[in-house]
Amino acid sequence: MSDEATVSAHLLSAQPNWDLDRVVAGLREARDTWRSAQRRGRDFGGRELPSRSALNEIAAALCGALFPMRLGPADLRQESEDFYVGHTLDAALNSLLAQVRLELKYAAREAPSSPTELELRAVEIVRSFASLLPAVRRLLDTDVTAAFNGDPAARTVDEVLLCYPGVLAVIHHRLAHQLYRLGVPLIARIVSEIAHSETGIDIHPGATIGESFFIDHGTGVVIGETAVIGNRVRLYQAVTLGAKRFEQDADGNLLKGAPRHPVVEDDVVIYAGATILGRITIGKGSSIGGNIWLTRSVPPGSHVTQANTRQEVINDGAGI
Repeated sequence: MSDEATVSAHLLSAQPNWDLDRVVAGLREARDTWRSAQRRGRDFGGRELPSRSALNEIAAALCGALFPMRLGPADLRQESEDFYVGHTLDAALNSLLAQVRLELKYAAREAPSSPTELELRAVEIVRSFASLLPAVRRLLDTDVTAAFNGDPAARTVDEVLLCYPGVLAVIHHRLAHQLYRLGVPLIARIVSEIAHSETGIDIHPGATIGESFFIDHGTGVVIGETAVIGNRVRLYQAVTLGAKRFEQDADGNLLKGAPRHPVVEDDVVIYAGATILGRITIGKGSSIGGNIWLTRSVPPGSHVTQANTRQEVINDGAGI
C-alpha cells in the first residue's frame, strides 16, 4: 500500500476531533455575556420561553379541530368528527396551557406575580380562547367564501381551504389575534410566524381584520401591528400595509404600540405590489392599483393608479 493510501485509510478510520470542549465553553461565555447585558439571571428551573415546535403542533391541531374533514386526519369519517374534535382540542388546549404558563412566568420577571395568580390567569386565558373558537370558525367561513367568490380559478371551497396560502395565513391570524388580545403576545407572534414561514405572508397578530378577507396569491404581503382592515377587503401579492416613520422618546428609543399603520375601510381592493404607509385611511370602496406608493389618505370610492398619481405630481409641479 502506498504512503498516500495509508494516510487516507488512517484519516477515514480516525474519529474526528471537533475540539468540542473549547466550542462549548465559548458558547457558554457568549450566553453569559448576553444574559448579563440583558440583566437576566441564570434559570435552572427549565425552559423559560414558549416553544416554537410545540406551538407548531398546537396550531396544526387547532386547524384540524376547526376544519376536521379538510385539515384533520386523512382517515377521519363524519360520524367521528365530534370525538376527534373533542380529543384534539383537549390535547391542544392542555399543551397551550403549558406554553401560556411559560410566557406569563417570563413576563412576571418585570411585574412579579404569585404562582397562584399566574396559574389562575393562564387557565383563564386558555378557557377564554377555547370559548372563542366557534366564533373564529364562523369568521373563517366568511374568509373561505370570499376567497372562492373572489378567484375565478377556484373550482370549489374545498380547493380554496386546502390549497390557498392566503387562507392558511388568515386561519393562523384569526387564532393568533385572539391570543394577542388575551394577553400572550409572544405566543401569538410565534403562531403568526409559523404561517409566515410557510406562506411568505406576514400578518402581525395585533392587526384587526374584518370578515370576508381574502389575500390572493399572497407571497410578500405584509400587514403591520396596528393596521385596521374592514369587511370584504381583498389584497394581492406583495402588498405592504406598513409604517411611514417610527416615533421615538426623548432617549431615542422606539415608542411601542402607537397607531402607525393604515386603516383600510370596507370593500377595498389593493392590487399587487402596492405600498401603503402610515396612519392613513383608504376610504370605503376604493381601488388601489398595482405598484402604488401611497402615504396620504384617499376618500371613499377612490381609484388610485400610477397614471393618476403621476398626473397629480405634474399638476402640483405646474402650480409652483
